[in-house]
Amino acid sequence: MERFTIQIPDAILDDLRERLRRTRFPPAIPGTGWSQGVDADWLREAVRHWAERYDWRAAEREMNRWTHLRTEISGNPIHFIHAPGPKADAVPLIVTHGWPGSFLEMMRVLPLLVDAGFQVVVPSLPGFGFSAPLRRTGVSLWSIADLWAELMTRLGYGRFIAQGGDLGAGVSTCLGLRHPDRLIGLHLNYIPGSYRPDPAGPEPTAEEQMFLASADAWYSADGGYWHEQATRPATIGAALDDSPAGLLAWIGEKLREWSDCGGDLQRRFSLDEVLTHVTLYWITQTATSSSRLYYETRLHPVRFAAGDRVRVPTAVARFPLEAPFPPRSWIERGYDVHRFTEMPRGGHFAAWEEPELLAGDLRAFLGQLTT
Repeated sequence: MERFTIQIPDAILDDLRERLRRTRFPPAIPGTGWSQGVDADWLREAVRHWAERYDWRAAEREMNRWTHLRTEISGNPIHFIHAPGPKADAVPLIVTHGWPGSFLEMMRVLPLLVDAGFQVVVPSLPGFGFSAPLRRTGVSLWSIADLWAELMTRLGYGRFIAQGGDLGAGVSTCLGLRHPDRLIGLHLNYIPGSYRPDPAGPEPTAEEQMFLASADAWYSADGGYWHEQATRPATIGAALDDSPAGLLAWIGEKLREWSDCGGDLQRRFSLDEVLTHVTLYWITQTATSSSRLYYETRLHPVRFAAGDRVRVPTAVARFPLEAPFPPRSWIERGYDVHRFTEMPRGGHFAAWEEPELLAGDLRAFLGQLTT
């Protein structure tokens, strides 16, 4: 394992600003706003700010307050933050992000988790951020679970809690299925989109059938990004890895659409926070490689075979703007649910949007596990 400091060469940042200043914006139809995707006026102003006023060096200084390390496992470069905290007997916790996320999602919740009594590991998914370049195909949620088990072994953690949202919930679920002896508990703020419980179980209830129908409707109306990344990641990646404005549009729209922001993205996240997030994808050139995890998830979904069940004690935190989200009965078909919390607010990016709520629920779950 090697410790490293984030320090992007000036040449990369200068090239980014030059590209932003030469952005060729698409023709816009007045009055369409966000109804057909990214709002043209918002994008123009965000690109102008990115090119002329945004300060990546300030963001670097903030990131470098934490201990960043890199290692290689099974040929995969893995970046992670390690925050063991002051207590040697604190419970190890590995927290996994999703898409269009990164380790940056955890910056607000990380100090709260350390204060709550955890030794925290925040890895970057393979092909995301500094866990790049991705050198081979076949890196799925299942294989990432194996990588995380090995990472925790190398850190000296025999047993630990796994937490995740979005794709991170898939990785954490796979940890629960493949490495149940390693997990003290499992905490999820999302249920993997490809999750289907034991097919030999009873027929879905009326409530569960309504959920399955609403999930299908959601993917039909709002899942265009998923279909593209799950079937043609190299095609969309070629555009996103070449155009910073396009990358901002692709990610910024999802940050707005999936967060509890009432349609005003900057009510939840400052513009500089959004730009730091997108800049990370740009400087590491990981738009294509991060999209490939959707392709691998389509080939290797989180589907339970007959008799499969996550037998690890599980806590589920349901944030109201997270959709689609199954009813508790559907989750209990595949997970040993010990705790189910209906949160008062928040959306898809729980650690970023509502760090106090997420950290508090993890602290309460830890209390249940240790009493």
